[in-house]
Amino acid sequence: MMNWSQAIRQTHRWLSIVFTVTVIANFVAMALGTPPMWLVYSPLAPLFLLLFSGLYMFVLPYTANGRAARTRKEPA
Repeated sequence: MMNWSQAIRQTHRWLSIVFTVTVIANFVAMALGTPPMWLVYSPLAPLFLLLFSGLYMFVLPYTANGRAARTRKEPA
């Protein structure tokens, strides 16, 4: 069973693959001519999701350290 951190990390990995595929599709379409607008903007959705999941993973160690310090200071 996965916890939230593992699920977000796995989602971030899959989103990076989707983002990479959409960027490659963009370059291929541009090489063949003028691409449709939906294809041009298709990398933006996974990019924004990558932003949020990446920011979560960036902040996670700092919040975990703060929680650990607070639990150590509390009397048992």
